[in-house]
Amino acid sequence: MYAPKGSNLDMITMTRQADSKITKQQPINVAVIGTVGVPANYGGFETLVEQLIDNRKDSDIRYTVYCSGPHYADRPDTYKGANLRYIPLKANGMQSIPYDILSMIRAAREADILLVLGVSGCVFLPLLRLFCKKRIVVNIDGLEHRREKWKPYIKKFLKYSEKCAVRNADTVIADNQGIADYVKEEYGMEAVMIPYGGDQAETSVDPKRRDEILAEKKLAPKDYSLALCRIEPENNVRMILEAFSSRPDEKLIFVGNWNNSAYGQELRREFAKFPNIRMEDAIYDLNVVNTLRSNCKYYLHGHSAGGTNPSLVEAMFFGVPILAYDVVYNRHSTEDSAIFFSDADSLSKLIGTITPEQAESCGAAMREIADRRYRWSQIAGEYESIVRP
Repeated sequence: MYAPKGSNLDMITMTRQADSKITKQQPINVAVIGTVGVPANYGGFETLVEQLIDNRKDSDIRYTVYCSGPHYADRPDTYKGANLRYIPLKANGMQSIPYDILSMIRAAREADILLVLGVSGCVFLPLLRLFCKKRIVVNIDGLEHRREKWKPYIKKFLKYSEKCAVRNADTVIADNQGIADYVKEEYGMEAVMIPYGGDQAETSVDPKRRDEILAEKKLAPKDYSLALCRIEPENNVRMILEAFSSRPDEKLIFVGNWNNSAYGQELRREFAKFPNIRMEDAIYDLNVVNTLRSNCKYYLHGHSAGGTNPSLVEAMFFGVPILAYDVVYNRHSTEDSAIFFSDADSLSKLIGTITPEQAESCGAAMREIADRRYRWSQIAGEYESIVRP
C-alpha cells in the first residue's frame, strides 16, 4: 500500500512562514491565471477553480478569475462571488502564452497573490519578478514536455517554461506525489502536494434516469467496460482497443474525440470491425457520462503522462474496479490499489482472470481512497492554507 511521503500540513506551515506583509485580518485578493475561466465547461483546471469558489471557507479570500473572452458569449463581472476579468485571447494553443502573460501583467496591478495554473506563460515570470513583488503560487500540472503529441521544439519550450515556473514561484503545487518527487529530483525544490477532487461527479447522476440512459445505449449494468479520454497516444488508446479486440466476449464502450485527429480517425476505422467494441463520440451530458461510469464492469484508465488525472479521481467515487496503466502517477493516485496493466497482452489476460471478489475489493478500495483524499471541501481548504500566510 502506498503511503504519501511527507505531509501537506508540513509544507503549508513552511509556506506560511514565508515573508509577507498580509495580516490575518486583511482580505486577500487572489488572481487565478491560466484557465479558460468560469463557469467551468472545459477541463480539469476550470473545474478546480469552480470548486475553490464553491467551497470557499475564508470569506476574506477574494478570487479574481482571468477568463478567455472569445470563449464566453455572456461576460458577467462576477460569478458566485468571484470577480471575472476577460482577456481578448484564446486560453489554449499558441495564444495560451500571450494569454497567460497578459493576465499576469493585469493581475500584478490589483492582486495580492497570483495563483498560476499551468506553465505555458511562465517564461514571463523572471521578467515579472523585476517589477512585481507579489507572492506567486504555481500549480505546474503534469509534465507537459513529456507528452508525445508535442513536436520536439514545443517540448523544449515547455521544459524551459516549467523551469521558469519552479525557479520563480514562492510556492510550487504538485497534484501528485510523483510530480512532487520529480520537482525535488529535477530542481532540488520542495513542492506542496494537493490533488484534484472528484466528488462533484456524484451529484451529476440522476437515479431516475439511469434505466432510461442505459436503455438508450442498449446496455445493462455490469455487462460492459468503459474507457473515456482524449484520443491521444499517451493515453494508450490503441493498447486498450487491442486488448478488447482479443476478448470478443467482453464488451467495451470507448468514449472520446475520435474525429479530432488523424490518429483517432485511423483507430476508429481499424477497430470498427470488432462487434464487442463501440467507439462513441465525446459525451457532454455529465448525467450520461457518470451513469456509464457508475454502472460499468471495469473502468479502463490508460493515461501514462501527467499527475493526478481528474477523470480517474471522478471514477473512483463510483466504487467500480479500475484497471489502470502501470505508471507511477496512477499508482500514487490509487495508492497501489487499482489493478494494473502494462501492455495489451497483460490487459487481455486481466480481463479474463479477475475474480468477482477481486473486483469487489478493488472497487471498495477506490471508493475509500476517494472519500479520504479527493473531496473538494478538503482540497479547497488546503489551497486556502497556501494563499493565507
